[in-house]
Amino acid sequence: MNNLTWDDSLSVEVDEIDEDHQKLVNLFNILSHSVEQGDSADYINAVLDELITCTIWHFKHEERLMLLHKYDGLVDHRTEHNELIDSVKELQQKFSREKKQLTQEEIEYLEGWLTGHILGQDMRLGFFLMKVM
Repeated sequence: MNNLTWDDSLSVEVDEIDEDHQKLVNLFNILSHSVEQGDSADYINAVLDELITCTIWHFKHEERLMLLHKYDGLVDHRTEHNELIDSVKELQQKFSREKKQLTQEEIEYLEGWLTGHILGQDMRLGFFLMKVM
């Protein structure tokens, strides 16, 4: 089972963003555990939907902060947000359409999707926000 552990390596040093990320990590862990335990497709889809909904809200939260503080990386960051949401929605549609379990490979993709964005774009944003907030 993939289980993400929140630690300082994932912190962007901005409390309100870190709090969002901790919620997303928790939802990822619920999803990963559900897949491992063989929970029903309906339950897994509900958890995946919650992860997507919370991620969309979180991305809008970050974008609001970027607009407020005139972050010059907004366009690239927003583009990555949109690409990430499109890819996970595509995964969810495939899962719903085919009525089969998510695979370990798909869970690993989601883990990389979450941690990759935090360790890349979000770290740059956090560094910027620490200077201006």
